[in-house]
Amino acid sequence: MTRTAAPGAGSSPRQSRLSEQSTLREVMSRFATGITVLTAGGENGHGMTANAFSSVSLEPPMVLCCVSRAARMHEAIVSAQSFAVSILGAGQREQARYFADWRRPRGLAQFDQVDWTPGPQTGAPLLAGSLAWLECRLARTYAGGDHSIFLGEVLSSSRGSSPEALLFFGGDYHQVA
Repeated sequence: MTRTAAPGAGSSPRQSRLSEQSTLREVMSRFATGITVLTAGGENGHGMTANAFSSVSLEPPMVLCCVSRAARMHEAIVSAQSFAVSILGAGQREQARYFADWRRPRGLAQFDQVDWTPGPQTGAPLLAGSLAWLECRLARTYAGGDHSIFLGEVLSSSRGSSPEALLFFGGDYHQVA
């Protein structure tokens, strides 16, 4: 077995961290994920495109999402103590881009550009035309590096009729039946 120097050996700690972040971003881009828009209602209503989302438990029904502590969405979820998830279909690429763009309006005004309905349990916006929707009560928050891991107890869920999902892979959106 031949030993080589560890990647980043001889560089400064800051350069090593930036290199590690870049490598992690590159590696994770090879993992295909579904696309969601997380939303919160209330005074700090907000929406955000996210792919850091997963089911956790069927009994009780729970999901998680990960949000940067520096993101406006973080404060929106903490303030509302709830969040909703719209799982995007193939025809919702523009909504995914819109809710990923930090230049969109702040607050509930950002939803003026999309078709949505308030969730019956939380009042959080649910995007029309999505594959599925969930509304969650914030059950727990865990620290996860520069993000928080929000554990949500599912209060309601429903599914749409679209047969094709929107995926994120290799830094771009793709659709799959």
